[in-house]
Parts: sequence; C-alpha cells; structure tokens
Amino acid sequence: MSDLFVFTPVAEPIKISDSASKQLQKVLSDNSEADKVLRIGVKGGGCSGMSYILELDNKTDYDDVYTVNGVEFVLDRRHLLYIEGTELQFSDGLDNRGFEFVNPNATETCGCGTSFKA
Repeated sequence: MSDLFVFTPVAEPIKISDSASKQLQKVLSDNSEADKVLRIGVKGGGCSGMSYILELDNKTDYDDVYTVNGVEFVLDRRHLLYIEGTELQFSDGLDNRGFEFVNPNATETCGCGTSFKA
C-alpha cells in the first residue's frame, strides 16, 4: 500500500460549545451501553442532501477518537471534509431546545436546520 494515502487526524475537527459539552456529558453519563460511543458525523439524506449524526454507536475501523471540551467522540475520517470547523451548540430556551450544528462548509441549509449541502 502506498504512503500517499496515509491519513493524519486533525487535533480538533469540530468545536463543542460549553452548553453542548454539559448536555453531552450528561447523556454520556446516563449511557448504560458500555460498548457504545458518541458518534458525530454526517450521512446522506435530508432536504439539502446531507444530515448530521449525533448518536451512540459502535466504533468502526474508519473512526478516529477525539476529545473536545471534555467530550470524547468518534468521527468517521471520511466525514471530516464535510464537518471540519463546525461548532456544535446546545440551546435550552423556551422556543428552541436541542443541539444545533453551525457548519461553515455548508453552502445551503434546509429550513429546519437539520440538513445541508456542502
């Protein structure tokens, strides 16, 4: 195999706000499935072509492990192109509660904010 395709993971592929970090740490502490890890990434689908992934899942051979703002997660290295530089935020307001991905790579987003086009 050629060294041309050697991959070096980036230090912090995404940013995680303090409020998102606190919420994710709570979710992870409540996780009863020891073999599951937090996965952040993207998948095909949604109004604009790609949707975000934020779930508990099994680690695969394509995953790199990161710790950002106290949160350990895996990211499929093939998704890095679409998600690098994104900030994961959490809102706890009356009219808006939940996680939000703020992605500088998105050239188009859908109205509900859950999918994007890069």
